[in-house]
Amino acid sequence: MRDFAAIDFETANGQRSSVCSVGVVVVRDGEVTDSFYSLIHPAPNYYSWFCRQVHGLCDCDTCDAPLFPEVWSKVTPLIEGLPLVAHNARFDEGCLRAVHEHYGMTYPEYLFFDTLQASRNTFGRSLANHQLHTVAAACGHCLEAHHHALADAEACAAIAIRIL
Repeated sequence: MRDFAAIDFETANGQRSSVCSVGVVVVRDGEVTDSFYSLIHPAPNYYSWFCRQVHGLCDCDTCDAPLFPEVWSKVTPLIEGLPLVAHNARFDEGCLRAVHEHYGMTYPEYLFFDTLQASRNTFGRSLANHQLHTVAAACGHCLEAHHHALADAEACAAIAIRIL
């Protein structure tokens, strides 16, 4: 796969619609050509202790952030016509579907590919696990800011370029 958009969402709580940040990395002809990051005012708007521990974001970070529809209007032109790639795509696709539903937006049936499954198929038991940072390292990418949506999307893109 030479053309795609890697995407990563972070959520504020256990609700998939509670996206609080998004990172997108556009790859064309096997090269990164664009990227996008935004905080998002989550819906519902509360942060669970667990999610805060994972990504470090809290209400003070997103209280003035735009709502998802405004952010997505900036993402849509970047990803138009491209398949989406995510590490554990079921999570990110679930977030995207849930937040579209929450805001009454039509979901355009994005085509998702999963670098987690691709890693399991490619590396099998040769890796200690198939977590994003482990797979990124195996693909020669150093993930320094794990659980920052753009850093995770960059790692996902690096993995996809290497193994998809």
